[in-house]
Amino acid sequence: MPKSPPNVRPEAPVLPRRRRTARQTLDVALVVPLQGPSGLFGPSCELCARLAAEEVNADGGMLGREVRFVVVDGGQRPAQVAAEVDRLLTDGAIEAVTGWHISAVRNAVAPRTAGRAPYVYTPLYEGGERRPGVFLTGETPDRQVRPALQWLRSECGARRWAVVGDDYVWPRQTARVARRYAATLGAEIALETFVPLGTTEFTPTLRAIEARGCDLVLMLLVGDDAVSFNRQFAARGLDAECLRFSPLMEENMLLATGADNTRALYSAAGFFEALPSAYGLDFNRRYTNRFGSEAPMLNSLGESCYEGVKLLAALVGAARSTNLPDVCAVADTVSYEGARGLLHLHDHHLAQPVYLSMANGLEFDVLAQLEPPSLTTR
Repeated sequence: MPKSPPNVRPEAPVLPRRRRTARQTLDVALVVPLQGPSGLFGPSCELCARLAAEEVNADGGMLGREVRFVVVDGGQRPAQVAAEVDRLLTDGAIEAVTGWHISAVRNAVAPRTAGRAPYVYTPLYEGGERRPGVFLTGETPDRQVRPALQWLRSECGARRWAVVGDDYVWPRQTARVARRYAATLGAEIALETFVPLGTTEFTPTLRAIEARGCDLVLMLLVGDDAVSFNRQFAARGLDAECLRFSPLMEENMLLATGADNTRALYSAAGFFEALPSAYGLDFNRRYTNRFGSEAPMLNSLGESCYEGVKLLAALVGAARSTNLPDVCAVADTVSYEGARGLLHLHDHHLAQPVYLSMANGLEFDVLAQLEPPSLTTR
C-alpha cells in the first residue's frame, strides 16, 4: 500500500555540519516548494536530491568537493524566491542552482543567475527556454503532451477537449500549443479556462465541461488544485463519460485524490514509480534502502530533482569548473546515467523517453512509450 508523505519535512543537510570553505564544499541552492499548491512535492524533491548528492559525494563529489544544499522555498512568490537566490549568489554562499518549481519562479530566477551560475531546472515545462546557463531535465509539450493526446485521440476516440489550467505561464503556453495539436489530430477544443493558483472550488468549470459535451479534459493544474478538481470531477460523475489527461499527475497527487476518484485518469512522464526499467527499479531500491518504506512516495517530480543533481555533476565534471562559460562550452557533450536511463543533453534539454500511464486506483499502469518527435522540435 502506498504511504502518505510525512507531515515533517526531511532534514535538509546532506552531510554532517562542519565549517564550510571553498575547498571543502560546493554549495548548491535547492529550490523546491515547501508551501502552497505544490508544497506536497517538497518532501520527495528534497529526498531525491539528497540521494543524488550522497551518491555524487561517495564518488568524489564535484571537483573533489562535497556537495551541500541551501534549501530555498520555491513555493514563495516568484519575486521572493528570485531575491533569495540573488542574495545567496551575491554573498558567495552558492555556486549553482537546481530544483523543482513552477515556470513563474524560473522566469524570475533565471535573470538573477544569468552570467553568474549554472541553473539546472528540473520540472516538465512549456518549452522554449533558451537563456544561456539554464539546463533543463524536464519534459516539454512536443515530447509529452502531443504524443499523449495523439494516443488518446486514436485509441480512445477523444475528439472534443476541454483545457483546465492554473493561470500562469506553463498552463497558458501549453494550452496554446494544444490548440495546434487539436487541429492536426481532427479534434477541437470546446472549452479553455484558467483559474488562480490555490483554487479549490471547480463547480462552474465542471458545469461548463458538461454543457460543452467534452470527452477529454487536458488538466494543467498543479498539486492541491488538481486534487480538488479530481475529487469534484468524480463526485459529479463526469469520470464515467470524460477522460482526464494531465502531464503533471504523479503518485502523491494520486494518493491525495483517492482511489475512487481516479477512473479514466491518464498521465505522461519520463519516470513513474511503477516503470519496469532496470534503471528505475534500481533507483527505487536505492531510495527505499536509504530512506525506508515510510519515506514520501517516489514520483516523477521528486525524481526530477535527482536528475537535476546528477546533470549538474556531469556538467561541472565535464567543464572541470563551475564557471558558467566553461559549463556552457561543454553542455552538448554531456551524458550521464540516471534513474531514467542513459541520458544525453541536446540544446540544453535532456533527450529522454516519455511514457503514458493510466491510473489504477492509487497506482499507475504504464501503457506505452510515447514516440518522440525530431530532437530539433522543442
